[in-house]
Amino acid sequence: NMLAEWAFRSGPIFVKALLFFSFTLGQITICSILMLFFSFLLFILLWSAMALTQVSSNKCAGGFQKVFEHDSTELKCKMKFAIYLPPKAETDKCPVLYWLSGLTCTEQNFITKAGSQLAAAEHGIIVVAPDTSPRGCNIEGEDESWDFGTGAGFYVNATQDPWKTNYRMYSYVTEELPKLINANFSTDPDRMSISGHSMGGHGALICALKNPGKYKAVSAFAPICNPVQCPWGQKAFTGYLGADRSAWEAYDATVLAASYSGPQLDILIDQGRDDQFLSASQLLPDNLIAVCSEKKIPVVFRLQPGYDHSYFFIYSFINDHIKHHAKYLNA
Repeated sequence: NMLAEWAFRSGPIFVKALLFFSFTLGQITICSILMLFFSFLLFILLWSAMALTQVSSNKCAGGFQKVFEHDSTELKCKMKFAIYLPPKAETDKCPVLYWLSGLTCTEQNFITKAGSQLAAAEHGIIVVAPDTSPRGCNIEGEDESWDFGTGAGFYVNATQDPWKTNYRMYSYVTEELPKLINANFSTDPDRMSISGHSMGGHGALICALKNPGKYKAVSAFAPICNPVQCPWGQKAFTGYLGADRSAWEAYDATVLAASYSGPQLDILIDQGRDDQFLSASQLLPDNLIAVCSEKKIPVVFRLQPGYDHSYFFIYSFINDHIKHHAKYLNA
């Protein structure tokens, strides 16, 4: 080092130039190695975030009904999701329909009760059904109520302690999960739509209304249409979002529809006339329909006589909903 320093100070210009380039090249080499090392670390971290563990796989309607588990970066816990891969997914990129389930459900309810696989296979649609909340986060009180905490994430990003670290279902459904699905399966990222039931119907509607153009279509079964005005929504929003009602409005389909200004969104809603939660003023579809009518947002609302809030109701009309999504996903 002393010799190099003396040569640099006292030597001729070509020696100085050679030493300069030698040191510069040396620094570039070290930087390149460091950049490569940190790029590798980043790759490992990203790969870990995208890594899936298969829980189950069953041949169904010519395709496969699978369940996977992964470590969620948004929810800071392990999460499961179900995915139906139609026969077409073996050779082509397919559109994706995201299904959001209701209170108390897991990824299992829809795939075992709704009977969506035949229609999804016919139309070449991948169907993804995530769980309804984080699980096993050891949050005090998370398992005390059936309509708040575990199984009741309400598809919001919580801002209140102790929920705000884990209960970020809105970002999980709209950002993390689609990236995970697109990285691991034969999907067309530009063609996705969303649907759901009850709390999940609320989730589907707000995801579509808050992200104009992201989803090609939206539908819902017996959705919670105006949660700021119903007991379920008021309880959940108070716990997850605090007492400020203006914060609640960011996750209310009726409020969001009033200010919607994106591309045309065709909404299909089925509602059982004998639904006990309709008569208990938990769902409030009339409020949403009135706003959509005023804003000229197309809504097909079907009040189905004799049907309740159960999966028997969903099973009866799921083919119509798959067909509704196929119309826009396969356009």
